[in-house]
Amino acid sequence: MKLVYFARVREQLGCDEELLERPDGVETLGDLVNWLAQARGEPWARVLTAPDLIYALNQEVASADARLSDQDEVAFFPPVTGG
Repeated sequence: MKLVYFARVREQLGCDEELLERPDGVETLGDLVNWLAQARGEPWARVLTAPDLIYALNQEVASADARLSDQDEVAFFPPVTGG
């Protein structure tokens, strides 16, 4: 699967995108976030578990219980503000 990081998430993690083979037992977006936080530690744990973080699955906003497949694109980004 392809993971994409935007705005302050990208800046804090020092990564804009990566390819990741879906780990065993990772079935949902929430599972993926938990796996990344545990496997990579800080700052990943802090950044990816922020309460205002938005997830997108295949370019559509999704919740933590969204089911994943190996071909998905998952994006992480902070709330968008406008004027």
